Amino acid sequence: MRQIIRNAYICQINENDEVQPVFGDIEFDAGKIKAVLPRSSRSFAPLKPQSPDDSKEIDAQGRMLTLPQVNFHEHIYSRLAKGLPIIGPMNNFVEILNSLWWKLDRCLDLPMVRASAQMAALESLTHGVTYLFDHHASPKSVTGSLQTIADVLQDFKIRSVLAFEVSDRNGAQIARQSVEENLIFTTRDNNADVKGMMGLHALFTLSDETLKYIAEKIEGLKIGIHIHVAEDAADVRINRQKYGKSIADRLRQFGLLNERSLLVHGVHLLPQDYRIIQESGAAVVYNPDSNLNNAVGLPDFAAVPETVPVLLGTDGMHANVGKSLKQLFLLRRHQGASFEETFRWMQKIHKDQLRFVRQYFPDFTRLQPGDRADFVLWDYVPPTPLTEENFWGHYLYGLLETTPTAVFQAGQDVLQEARKRLQSNNELLDKIRKQGHRLFEIFTQD
Repeated sequence: MRQIIRNAYICQINENDEVQPVFGDIEFDAGKIKAVLPRSSRSFAPLKPQSPDDSKEIDAQGRMLTLPQVNFHEHIYSRLAKGLPIIGPMNNFVEILNSLWWKLDRCLDLPMVRASAQMAALESLTHGVTYLFDHHASPKSVTGSLQTIADVLQDFKIRSVLAFEVSDRNGAQIARQSVEENLIFTTRDNNADVKGMMGLHALFTLSDETLKYIAEKIEGLKIGIHIHVAEDAADVRINRQKYGKSIADRLRQFGLLNERSLLVHGVHLLPQDYRIIQESGAAVVYNPDSNLNNAVGLPDFAAVPETVPVLLGTDGMHANVGKSLKQLFLLRRHQGASFEETFRWMQKIHKDQLRFVRQYFPDFTRLQPGDRADFVLWDYVPPTPLTEENFWGHYLYGLLETTPTAVFQAGQDVLQEARKRLQSNNELLDKIRKQGHRLFEIFTQD
């Protein structure tokens, strides 16, 4: 059905990846944007009654319509962790991993993985996220875990790039099984909505033997890696003590860095690391809420070279990647950057994210005619004029303090569909709760 959203601030992206808001109507059909029609008047007169054969029309009443949100680092497997009883010490990052996350992931089976993905999908749509890069771990249920997640996300119309984290912490057999899970998923005939990467946990849990094995398996395949780097100072210290190298140098040694790679956290990266990362074209993914929660420190943002792409994730702590962006803005200000510098940094990150996501989804929308009809209509009416010059002021201080009223993916309101599914019956939530209770019991007994 032909659909039209009228009276919206349509935040289009030009050929230079800059935001250019247009007030008017957006028309879409068959999953594609057919037209963007500017209006000279910003009067929000009620729409005329429609006949049954007319197009479906939505009156945005002056709300903002933007690109969909992209979460560049998720941990879907963490979704059922809320409220788990933690017995072991939690005084530093390594203890947090041992007492919570590594204990949790060993408990997961495929039904729990599926429930976690369902919960993450619902939360993501609520925050306008329809593109998601996930970093998965379920060492006792490796085979088929990525396809389990993919099936759920496709059911909710979320496009995804999935990876299973390889680690030696559970033994060589599981490490190699994890590599194979990535390879099977990444090299199969993926459709336009599901892609794969090679997932690695962090270098302090990976031996040179395993890194060499991975390098041999992906040689010539142009596969990007998805890995935690320098999240805590322990990662830097252990790598230096055991292997005599910095983190980026170890990755370069095995030829694992390229422009399709995600280096997550980067809190304690060194100047020599940044030089190597610059040469490779890999992107750094910040997760500020998680870093604060784990008390691992914060990057010196001013020390990051301008040419290193910067992306945003949530690290599984929540699904609201817009909240991560707002947090990053405030932290950069807290470190002494001026408003002008920080707003310019937001624009750079915006462009970096567009360029990176297009490596996996070349058809990622610019909200131009002919593009995919992927966008978010937010419950935010700008109280002052919205222009290219003040877009980021509205976005950071206004729009991100609200929630979406509609989330469209290929022309379908996927947020409305998810809400209808929940309202029609409680079966989905009951299934999620059932798996959460199973996890609680197993985690408590472990």
